[in-house]
Amino acid sequence: MNASKSELQDRPVVDIALLVIRVIVGVIFVAHGSQKLFGTFGGPGLAAMVQPPPNGMGPLGYPVTIGEFFGGLGLIFGFLCRFSAASLIVVMLGAIGLVHGQHGFFLGHGPTDTLATSGFEYNLALIGLLAPILIAGPGRLAVGQYLPLPKSAQTSRPIAVLE
Repeated sequence: MNASKSELQDRPVVDIALLVIRVIVGVIFVAHGSQKLFGTFGGPGLAAMVQPPPNGMGPLGYPVTIGEFFGGLGLIFGFLCRFSAASLIVVMLGAIGLVHGQHGFFLGHGPTDTLATSGFEYNLALIGLLAPILIAGPGRLAVGQYLPLPKSAQTSRPIAVLE
């Protein structure tokens, strides 16, 4: 069997899989970002996020909060997906390094645990969902595929950083 024919047959399934991953992880980040940005879903809002530590994140709260919300939107709609995935991976690595890593791997150890005192397994799972988007791009079922963006001469797809 010709390898290129097999790849063409598999491509629609890969595009659907990337769409499903993008939408799921995008909704998660939009929800968490809206908690931090707007105070929705019982979240603290931006004013609380930018308070000095230990109550907030200080100036780091701005890029984290804005990145989570708008990065999630980018993933859902399929615009700047690789950039969004890379940014959100950095945010999750920061969350592991600054907050969750010191509490071990597991999400919760007991009934009194909060998200702030939980391990990093959730952050690692989100990184695992973001990695295929960073590596493979958003797939063909993305808004970015239909915008008049600069295209690669070799693949006629948008330039990878704009994908």
